Amino acid sequence: MNDEQTYTQEDLEAGRLMFARAWDFLTSVTDMSNLPDAAGTEIAFAGRSNVGKSSLINALTGRKGLARTSSTPGRTQMLNFFIAPDTPLTIVDMPGYGYAQAPKELVEAWTQLVFSYLRGRPNLRRVILLIDSRHGIKKNDLEAMDLLDKAAVVYQVVLTKSDKIKPTQLARLISDTQALLAKRIAAHPLIVATSSEKNLGIDELRAELCLLANQ
Repeated sequence: MNDEQTYTQEDLEAGRLMFARAWDFLTSVTDMSNLPDAAGTEIAFAGRSNVGKSSLINALTGRKGLARTSSTPGRTQMLNFFIAPDTPLTIVDMPGYGYAQAPKELVEAWTQLVFSYLRGRPNLRRVILLIDSRHGIKKNDLEAMDLLDKAAVVYQVVLTKSDKIKPTQLARLISDTQALLAKRIAAHPLIVATSSEKNLGIDELRAELCLLANQ
């Protein structure tokens, strides 16, 4: 976490309990007409191919095989929805972007699906935009931010694989990212640094999403 946000023990415990429930796959969607009913709060996870979306979702829910992980970029080609009993939150795993080898028409179809979902989903509260700590913000991350700004959807940067760089490098990355986000109209100011492998930042992200879901 950066040093601008702290959570109480009650916040952390509420987050732990919400994500300790039996999270399960609900449905995959390739067309807006097949979206599940808009109920409760939806949080969508977005990021470059192989940024670690599936690994982070698995770490949050404590389910190793909930979201499929793959070493092959571009595997997630649909909107995948995950739910748990008695929770107001639905997690949405969005298609990874930035996979240059995907056919152009497929990339265009993904982009159209994602933008239609972002602009038209009334219960979408926030997009978690994942950035690989080792690489920082790339051109296609900026393009994704442009899309989110255009859709007027609040997005929050979460750094993945933060254990792979030195603490001084991470601090600089957070500072530089905050400066960039300050110029973005839909960007949330809080940055969360995580590692699915080392379980860093997972408790804090659970608390943040729990607070958001219960607002």
